[in-house]
Amino acid sequence: RRERSSSPRRRESIAACEQEAAERKERLIAERNTRLLEVVGKVKLGSLYSQDGELKVRKGTQLSERRRERAGEDFSALQPEEDWTADPEVSVEVVELLRYAEEQLKLIDEQTERQIERITRGDELPPGIAQLVKVYVAKKRKLSVGDKMAGRHGNKGVVAYIAPEEDMPFLEDGTPVDIALNPLGVPSRMNLGQIFETHLGMAAHALDVHVATPVFDGASLDEVRAMLDEAEIPNDGKQVLYDGRTGTKLDKRVTVGYIYMLKLSHLVADKIHARSIGPYSLVTQQPLGGKAQFGGQRFGEMEVWALEAYGSAYTLQEMLTVKSDDVAGRSKIYEAIVKGENPPEPGIPESFNVLVKELQSLCLDVILEDSRIVETY
Repeated sequence: RRERSSSPRRRESIAACEQEAAERKERLIAERNTRLLEVVGKVKLGSLYSQDGELKVRKGTQLSERRRERAGEDFSALQPEEDWTADPEVSVEVVELLRYAEEQLKLIDEQTERQIERITRGDELPPGIAQLVKVYVAKKRKLSVGDKMAGRHGNKGVVAYIAPEEDMPFLEDGTPVDIALNPLGVPSRMNLGQIFETHLGMAAHALDVHVATPVFDGASLDEVRAMLDEAEIPNDGKQVLYDGRTGTKLDKRVTVGYIYMLKLSHLVADKIHARSIGPYSLVTQQPLGGKAQFGGQRFGEMEVWALEAYGSAYTLQEMLTVKSDDVAGRSKIYEAIVKGENPPEPGIPESFNVLVKELQSLCLDVILEDSRIVETY
């Protein structure tokens, strides 16, 4: 429900946003201070100064329990003369911790600013409309053969077969796999992210931890390998699988793991469509495309290759002529079917005539020498 808010309501919303931001900042700062004091609590510190240059912590000081409690809030505001601590590794950790906290605080400010701007400006509504109500209806649809699914790495595909659980390949402990993906989906697309996700997912599940790997700051190969070693899973992420139907061991070990698979809103039940006769394009004389226009299915280059590979010459000829844009041939084949006769020889597709006209427009005269062609240009 969208509406142009009244001023008091707008002020309340802005106040709520600001309060939520303040609470989030408070929690973040408290967590930052706790972790900071955990890191520096057991090491000797370097010289630390306040913002106005006053020495607050002498070099070589170690924080006692009482001093740690007092230092809590103000510690992050201090500036080191050289390093935070005598231990360079701890100093790097402190700098990283402060940098991360600073970034998160900025992010909270930016998000709050965007929210307030949206509340202030309001939603863009057509002129003359004070309120707009939209209703979204959610439906649960069971996955079926032909439905489209995808992972998070461009690894999309359609469900080819749904097998009973007992027929699926299973691990040595008897756990069946949920989904089997074709390995040919990896080399051509080169999206190795799905393989990393499989390995990391397996390790994370075995160790019972959650893993967050951002796009440009994700887990490295060494980190994934280290997690697999910690989880006592083979380093290459492959495991022995058994055929669900025969119980025999598969020849090679197979990559097994946990990944996210999403069901896309391209469901076969919504796409199924059949055309007998219907509208044709005026220029090309080919059937219109798309379910909405009651059109035909495009028989593309790759489909032509498939029929060529099968050696289906006559099927291919039909696809490219009488089922497409051979205007005279369409009528003749209908007559032949009605009379129960053999289909006649196909004619010239209209797309060829279009090509000839285009060539003529470029001052290239095309003369056809085949005696079967009646039409002259």
